[in-house]
Amino acid sequence: MNLERKIVKKKCSKIKLVITDVDGVLTDGGMYYSKNGEILKKFNTRDGMGVELLRNNKIPVVIITGEKSQIVLNRAKKLLIKDVFIGIKKKELLLPKICKKYKIKKNNVVYIGDDINDLNIMQQVGFSASPKDGISIVKKKSNYVCKVKGGEGVLREVADMIISFKE
Repeated sequence: MNLERKIVKKKCSKIKLVITDVDGVLTDGGMYYSKNGEILKKFNTRDGMGVELLRNNKIPVVIITGEKSQIVLNRAKKLLIKDVFIGIKKKELLLPKICKKYKIKKNNVVYIGDDINDLNIMQQVGFSASPKDGISIVKKKSNYVCKVKGGEGVLREVADMIISFKE
């Protein structure tokens, strides 16, 4: 096992909670508008199974997104994700509250993000991941860059990795 893989394995073995962004991670970042406003987002069913696999391994998933979207709330409800924070501009400010609620430390958290507004929280958690098509600074600062793009099963890839490396 190479050094980089050993570091990833060590960090993943401590994960007790997954926090994810939505647009560009759980979706391809596209937003479809009609004259009445946002009406569609495309999610990948593999991510839904990733949430279920994590839950079966007692690892909850939390969503934090800068967008205010009923579609996100509907998707989270379907996936049985209890903690969903929408319209959040400074995501890192929620991290202490989330850690306290789940009785964990920041190094027990993975954050999955793709853009500049994710950087601050990514730098505070134990493990961070980016989709293959995340912006370059986010990929550079991430502990792991996924093999897939946003909306193509990013959360599932991270979930499978975490579960495979659990002690």
